[in-house]
Order: sequence, then structure tokens, then C-alpha cells
Amino acid sequence: MTRFFFLVMLAAIFCHPATRATQDSSFPKAQETYGIAMHGDLKYPEDFQHFDYVNPQAPKGGKIKFSVVGTYNTLNPFVIKGTPPAGLSLYSERLVYECLMVRSADEPFSLYGMIAETVEMASDRSFIIFNLNPKAKWADGQPVTAEDVIFSHATLKEKGMPNLQMFYSKVDRVEKLSERSVKFTFKQQPQGGYDPEAPLLLALMTVLPKHALQGRDLEKLTMEPILGSGPYVIADVKPGHSIRYKRRPDYWGADLSVNRGRFNFDEVHFEYYRNAKVELEAFKAGQFDVRSEQNPLKWQHAYDFVPVKDGRVVKITYEHSRPVGMRGFVFNTRKELFADVRVRQALTYAFDFEWLNRTLFQDAYQRTESYFANTTLGCRGILQGEERRLLLPYRAELPASLFQEEFHLPRGGDQKQMRDNLKKAIQLLKEAGWEIEAGRLVNQKTRRPFKFEILLYRPEDERVALAFARNLKHLGIVATVRALDSAQFENRMTHYDYDMTIWMWGHTMSPGNEQKFYWGSQEADKPGGHNYPGIKSKIIDALCEKVATAQDRTHLTTAVHALDRVLLWGYYTIPLYHTNKIYLAYWNKFGHPEIKPDVGIYFSHWWSTEKRQDKDS
Repeated sequence: MTRFFFLVMLAAIFCHPATRATQDSSFPKAQETYGIAMHGDLKYPEDFQHFDYVNPQAPKGGKIKFSVVGTYNTLNPFVIKGTPPAGLSLYSERLVYECLMVRSADEPFSLYGMIAETVEMASDRSFIIFNLNPKAKWADGQPVTAEDVIFSHATLKEKGMPNLQMFYSKVDRVEKLSERSVKFTFKQQPQGGYDPEAPLLLALMTVLPKHALQGRDLEKLTMEPILGSGPYVIADVKPGHSIRYKRRPDYWGADLSVNRGRFNFDEVHFEYYRNAKVELEAFKAGQFDVRSEQNPLKWQHAYDFVPVKDGRVVKITYEHSRPVGMRGFVFNTRKELFADVRVRQALTYAFDFEWLNRTLFQDAYQRTESYFANTTLGCRGILQGEERRLLLPYRAELPASLFQEEFHLPRGGDQKQMRDNLKKAIQLLKEAGWEIEAGRLVNQKTRRPFKFEILLYRPEDERVALAFARNLKHLGIVATVRALDSAQFENRMTHYDYDMTIWMWGHTMSPGNEQKFYWGSQEADKPGGHNYPGIKSKIIDALCEKVATAQDRTHLTTAVHALDRVLLWGYYTIPLYHTNKIYLAYWNKFGHPEIKPDVGIYFSHWWSTEKRQDKDS
């Protein structure tokens, strides 16, 4: 389930019909430009040579080996079926496939040219024109064309992942203006105007080769590679065990400004392991090169082996200022058992974070009390100002406490506090129609006992879930814990076949349309979506729309704060915990740029420091 994240860029095209079309008085104004930003101005000028967070002189060569806990069963990352390997995933640092434009890591949401060398975006964002780089080529040498872009949009809109289908369905019309120019016109929104994020989401579309895929069934599980235009090709596949990528010597985009200092290794390997324990021992034995530790206790006690002491393995710890996301126990509100918010709130009182943090983690974590924790986007304090005005129209449908109190999760840590918490939980359950009889919590109407299953895939989550289940026994609730392998877990999640699970939603510094995919009513019952709680709320739908259509950073922040409050007061999850520290160990044969708190780590920026041996030696 490990997935990395990175994208790509392009150069310029001469006079074509697209430019002439945008000069027509019937069109909103659009200027040809090298990049676009969701809000505000671009950080980098048109003549920038490289991103600030890379080393443009990084040497090329060598190889790097990563690990993945789990397995994979397809080389097609574009559809819902199957689990693709690391390096191919659409949510990873992309090695094989490229987007029209690439996102910079040190701006909230800015894109720069890649396969699309330049763009022309309407002032009202009603259309965008992509002018393709004439140098862009597929790995088989054929040029990337407007036909490929049109084919990619049609294919991913019909057969792609559910979030891509949602994003790309915002397009009303596609026009080929030349062999290297495509215009996308967007649908007008019901409330008027155009979705301001839609052009940028389209710019992040992966481009697929029409000549290689036309007539091929993309919805089948396959171990046949799909042709890409990126810097690497698949060199070796051992299904479920490993995959190896080799850098292309003829990669068309090697000299682009957005690519300088990146893609430095000749080979990138991913080795797969059954579980984290086996993986850690493999790292100590030098079977792979880099390991990111998720458990602060292991970081303190499990890395005292000889190569760390003698310097052959480097340990680094740093704090970051990136979003940490929301990770928590997820209530499946599609189940009648969890449909009542009072029940969900009651179970929240039974989770004792403070005891877990002290006993299991030596106080290494802090409680997550926002869906946008570790950023300025998380709500704070009592509702007031613009946020209050935004939520006032919904006051009758929201809990009164949302308008009167600051949101806080129940505090535990000692027996007295937990007794008080459990009393509050019992009162809430009683109000919802549940009573404890002979040690069991029973529904007063149906006479059914309160029991459910907590579904997991990470073995390290078991002791947290079991501790929670022990507390629930005091309420007369029977909670069983079941751990599956990653493939079984993914299948159950795809079809929302669970009572409760643990999940993590990631965020960026520029939330947008993905919030509809996470929490929107229309996504609640679509297989493969990420609305795992099954939320169906007109208020949350409206707030997601506000987030997606915010015209500037101020309005975006206000809308996200309001959405955060409504999600928290809805008790759709029991938030767990986080740390803003990164724990990374690697064998001492790599160099990397200075790690910046607002950028994070991208392994595509690293390089080998091992001396290259002569091929004939």
C-alpha cells in the first residue's frame, strides 16, 4: 500500500489555430503561458532553470532499492481493478507515465509545462488549450500528439479511477486545433460560472498512447506493460515480489527546467515483503537501501545495529510543515448500527488516546483534532467571523454546540477520566435507544446486541484496535478485530464491505475537488470511492463546492475551516494521532538536497555517491 507522489513538464510551440481562436472577440481572453496557478501568481519566472529544492548538478548513474509491504497483481494503474506496483501508481513519484503539466512542491497549487509546453486558459476558466511540446515522444519513439490527449481524456473519463471520472466529466467539449494543440471547454456549473479548479485538474491528466492502447481491454488485470513517455521503462517484473525500472537514455524531457536535478538513478528497484517485521530485517541485511519508519518507538530501539553505529547507515529525523492528513477509525454510516450521530459520538468517548500514547508510544504522538492538521487550514477556536456567516444558513440542521463551543475530542489517560467518559457514552447511547442489559448493550426496539467488526490491513494497528475493543466492553459492546492482507482489504474497501476500519485521507495545501470525492453524497455508493464513512449531507456537499470554487486563498481557507468543523461535529471518524516528524534511515551511498520542511522528501531528487565502475572491468 506504500505509494509515492510526483509528476512532470514541457517546452514551446509556434503559431497555430488555437492562438488565433482565443483572439476572437467571442472568446474570453486567454494568454499563452508557461504555467498556471490555482490562486495568486506563480513563484517561478518563465526563464527559470530548475526548482529551488533540487540539485541541478546531481550526477546521473547508480541504482536505488526501495521496499513495499504488500503485493501487486497488475501493471495497469489506470482502472479500479487490481493493485499496481510502486513506481507505476498514479499517486506515486511517477517513473513511466507523465501528465500534461507538473506540480511544484513549494507552492500550494501551481503547474508548469511538461508534455504541454504552454497553455492558454480563459480568464473565466471556461476553457483551456494545451500546446504540446514538439519534442515529446513515447518510449517507442513515436511523437505525443493531440490525438493521444483526446484519447486519454475519453478513456479515463469512461474507465479510469472514480475520482478521475468525476473530474474529467466536467468537460463539455474537446477540439483538436492542430496536431499538437487541444482545446477543452468546460460545462457551466448549475449555480453559474465555471469550476476554477477544473483546468488544473485536467492539466494533471496522465497522457496515454492511443496507437498502443486502441482496441485493448484496459479493464482487465494484466502483466503486459503499458507504454509511457516518462524517464523510465519497466526492465524486469517478478509479480508480487519485485519490479525494476531502467532509465531511458533517449528520454525526451531530460533537459526541461522542471526535470533538472531529478530522475538521477539508472535503475530504481522495489522489493516486496510480507510484513513490516520481515521488511525491517531485510533493511538491516542491506537487501534494500531506504526505509521510512512509521513507528517512533521502533525508531528509538530497533535501529541500534552495527551499520548505524559505524556510519554505513544514516538516520535522519526532521520536522515538516506539510499536511498530515486525517487517520482514524472510520464508521460505515451505511450500516444502521452507525447511522445515529449520538452512537458515533458515544464510541468516540470510549477511545483513550492518552493512555495509548503513554503506554504504547512513550508520548511520541499528538492527537489529530482536525481533518487538515499541521496546517493553517484546520479550524481553531469558537466559530466566528466569515466561517460563522458561511454556516449560519445551515444552523437549524447543525448541532447547537458547533456554534457555541470549540471542538475538542474527549480526554482520557486515567481511570477517573475514563469513568466519566464512559458515563457520557452510556447516556448518549441511551438517548439513541440502547441500554445495557446483563452486561450487553441491546437495542430497545429490535433487541439486537451491539456488535461489529473492525477491519484492518496493517498488523501494527491491531494493538490499537484491540485496546479500543477492550474499552468498548465496558459499554456492553462486542467489537472483533480482523486483519486481512492488502489485496483482500482493498477489495473489501472498494465495495464498502466493513463495519469499521482504519483509514487515512491525505491532503495538500490547496484542497479542492477531491473533497467531493472524499465526502460527497454522489460518491457515497460508487465502488472504488474514498467516501468511506458513506456521508450523505447536503451541507457537506455545499461546503465541498465552496472549497472547490473558492476564488482566492482567503475564501478557500474560510470554506475549508467550515468544512472541517462540520466533519468533526458529525463524528464520522474517531481521529487517531500523528507526528510531524519524518524518520528516515538509508545506507550511506546517496546524496540528496537539503530537506525543507515545506517540501518534504522526493526520492527522484536523490543521487548515487558510489563510484561508477567501468563496464568492462
